[in-house]
Amino acid sequence: MHIFYEEEGSLKAGTVLADQTTSLQVEALHGKRGKLKAQAVLLRFERPTPAELTVQAQALAASLDADFLWEVCPQEEFAYEDLAREYFGQAPDPVQAAGLLLKLHGCPMHFYKKGRGRYKSAPADALKAALASVERKRLQAEAQRVYVEQLTAFALPEDFRPLLPRLLYKPDKAGIEWKALEAACHAAKLSPAHLLEKCGGIPSSRDYHLQRFLLEHFPEGTAFPELPAPADADLLDAGVQAFSIDDVTTTEIDDAFSVASLPGGGWRVGIHIAAPALGVHSGDGLDAVARRRLSTVYMPGDKITMLPEAVIHRYTLGESLPRPACSLYLTLSPELDITDRETRLEQVTIAANLRHDALEPVFNEATLAQGKIDHPFGPELKLLWQLAQRLEAGRGKANEAQRGLDYNFYVEAERIRIAPRRRGSPLDKLVAELMIHANAEWGRQLAEHGIPGIYRVQSNGKVKMSTVPAPHQGLGVAQYLWASSPLRRYVDLLNQRQIIAMIRGDAPAYEPGSEILMAAMREFELAYEVYGDFQRTMERYWCLRWLLQENVREIGAEVVRESLVRLEGLPLVTKALGMTALAEGSAVRVAVGSIDLLDLTLQCRYVENRDRFSHPFFDLDQK
Repeated sequence: MHIFYEEEGSLKAGTVLADQTTSLQVEALHGKRGKLKAQAVLLRFERPTPAELTVQAQALAASLDADFLWEVCPQEEFAYEDLAREYFGQAPDPVQAAGLLLKLHGCPMHFYKKGRGRYKSAPADALKAALASVERKRLQAEAQRVYVEQLTAFALPEDFRPLLPRLLYKPDKAGIEWKALEAACHAAKLSPAHLLEKCGGIPSSRDYHLQRFLLEHFPEGTAFPELPAPADADLLDAGVQAFSIDDVTTTEIDDAFSVASLPGGGWRVGIHIAAPALGVHSGDGLDAVARRRLSTVYMPGDKITMLPEAVIHRYTLGESLPRPACSLYLTLSPELDITDRETRLEQVTIAANLRHDALEPVFNEATLAQGKIDHPFGPELKLLWQLAQRLEAGRGKANEAQRGLDYNFYVEAERIRIAPRRRGSPLDKLVAELMIHANAEWGRQLAEHGIPGIYRVQSNGKVKMSTVPAPHQGLGVAQYLWASSPLRRYVDLLNQRQIIAMIRGDAPAYEPGSEILMAAMREFELAYEVYGDFQRTMERYWCLRWLLQENVREIGAEVVRESLVRLEGLPLVTKALGMTALAEGSAVRVAVGSIDLLDLTLQCRYVENRDRFSHPFFDLDQK
């Protein structure tokens, strides 16, 4: 006796070795023996053999039309024997019965299984939807196959072009495009980014990194909405000759200085800060834009400003432009002691925007030692330098040498120039000390008036932001308000609103415990860290571009620790293969190997020890 039965979802034929009524001992086609419940048996037959029946039934099933069977079968639940009898016009033989069973079982979209040998036809709408799904999957599979062929031939499928940002940064891993890309990457032994680059999908390695950042943090783009221009403030003219000191690329000029001699001796020094808070009010459209961005985003050769260009132009302390300013005036005795302080809102006309590249050759340690600063603002700069030294000493930080280098990046026509600047130069110290004093003083004034602000606090080496004034141990001040960069940082803009309210005697924009102030502080900290990481990423990118641009094969380096080295003239740290343990700060020379602008990786190999550094700034930095 042979049987046709269902086991683990499959239909099989076998031979009965023992029939125990409720169960059977069965030998399957390939000789496997096992126990089977009697209720799993669909058909019993003597002839043909199980092997012959299987072959003939499969051939018959393949010839049957599922759509026709669906049309002729009953609408209600039915037994396969009844459909077989009607279809074949007689009681079906074993092959016919098994063939029909195989067809019904193999077409679950047409026929729903309801029990042993029992089925029900699918509703017309459900069948139509199921068949459409199958066709869609077939077409998708075909499209995926074509995509893979194109990608492995390093040709970019046209359908991929609008999807490139998502495929590169946030792929839909259930999509056929990603599946095709993944398969092609496996075949080509390349990462998705490198394969798409070979296919022409990444024409600019710079934009590859920029677009990743924009997609995550500026998903709606960097354009500003149409907003009304801020109203002009009615302010008295300061009547001073002010000047700013910035890098040549700076357009958001937040600060400027003025020096005026006083009758009878002494001076009046003005620290003037751009005052966008006079026109960008809490809760208005411009404020909402600034609140979303929280800070200007910097990168070599470009930036994403916190405020629209028209607003920046209205408030930046540009040369020959009368601009509203929040000014802190320091009255100095002939000995440079501060005898009085006054904060005012006023209109300031900037006589000159001084730039680092032109100023540093005439304002440096050497010219200060000679007492000769060959510049139209030489006397003012000399006095401010002397005041900066006094302020630094007052903080308990006099003569603290600042080791290390800062770097300015200049990108023009896709060419990069990187200029190291020794940290703590007289020019840097002058600006830094006056800004520290202004921020500390305005923080003190707000605290005395009971007006909250956002402070930078440091204790036990840990830095945090707080709405409560507290010491900044690293700077040596009792409190440090962030208020000197309101064009570039949102917390400075908030703090400036508080300062303006204090000057005018108005109710502050934010009361103690303000949730707006607390939320802005938290969000700013997160955004500032993210933007800083992005800036460092782009600086690393342009360092690698510089190495390629200059065709650098070997370069001097400074040992950071173990196998890590910092390349001379660049803010770039990498591993040097083959380097033995050397003391931190040792001078070495390394060979520059392969550079990957997508992964931002660099392979370097140790060449030799050096007696000294090639770049003069590095030697100065070690002294």
